Amino acid sequence: MGSVPVGRIVYTRQALPAVELVNFALIEGDIVIRTSAEGKLAAATRGAVVAFEADSVDLAGQAGWSVTVVGQARAVTDGEETRYLEQVELPSWVPGQGGHFIRIAPAIVNGRRVGGRRLTGGSDARHH
Repeated sequence: MGSVPVGRIVYTRQALPAVELVNFALIEGDIVIRTSAEGKLAAATRGAVVAFEADSVDLAGQAGWSVTVVGQARAVTDGEETRYLEQVELPSWVPGQGGHFIRIAPAIVNGRRVGGRRLTGGSDARHH
């Protein structure tokens, strides 16, 4: 997961599933997202169980991988931890993003690698 800069966080907003594309970093085994403290994402994920998905796809080679994590999200409120996370290279693509961090501790991790097509006397699509 650490080889890609963006992923999707899946959470509940107004009793419905919501998905947002976000920048993230892997820090000490947790997924860390930087966002605005006043935003809908920060409010909806405080103490919630969320899913997070990241993937990489090689269209030409018809190969790729996908990793999904389910875990508890928490707002980082400790001043020392916040100062540490501010030093991490975690740029935001959204203007006005502040120093509010969401940390997701993985409880369930599922991954899948999909292989490309291989020709062995005929066409044979293999999935790994």
